[in-house]
Amino acid sequence: MLTRTQQSDVLQLFKALADDTRFALYAQLVQGEQSVGALAKALNVSEPTISHHLGKLRQVGLVKMRASGTHRLYTIDMGRVTYFKAMVGQIDHLDLSAEAGDAAWIDSLNVGEEDRKVFKDYFSNGRLIQLPTKQKKLLVVLQWLTTRFDPHRDYTEREVNAIVSEIHDDYATLRRNLIEFGFLRRERGGGRYWVTPEDEKGTGWVEY
Repeated sequence: MLTRTQQSDVLQLFKALADDTRFALYAQLVQGEQSVGALAKALNVSEPTISHHLGKLRQVGLVKMRASGTHRLYTIDMGRVTYFKAMVGQIDHLDLSAEAGDAAWIDSLNVGEEDRKVFKDYFSNGRLIQLPTKQKKLLVVLQWLTTRFDPHRDYTEREVNAIVSEIHDDYATLRRNLIEFGFLRRERGGGRYWVTPEDEKGTGWVEY
């Protein structure tokens, strides 16, 4: 059965592809790595428009970018595509009870009663009302927030911000908390983020 987080991932995928230009971009990139200029020429649209739509596809992880000299080249992230295919394959097994009420999704979490109370006290309509001031409660929120990230891929800072801002507007503080408490790792300079591997958890702030 799809979890609430997985359902959200699939929904974001559908939203990202529910646009003619982005769908065409995806189809074009399936053929191989390409630059913004090449994509703009192939689809007969402006480069700023291509960049805008590539940003949307990168937010959901369908597209990744690498620098080659002064050029930026884009390609499909096949690991993310495989993940989405697996999730879509389970779309007939939705946990609709999570939509029954504001607290229903909280009741469905596999956590203890004390942690469940934290969610009920600090969340409303799936969003964090305010950041917990007590570290113990903050860690409960951060641990759950980490489940919204795919442990098998890297993220840009913009992608991390997009995911975290779905929960709370102060994404910068939450992003820093995720790193400081060891839930996420960050490449020095902030260019790349990833979920902390199990054998590295508990080591706190680490940059590479």
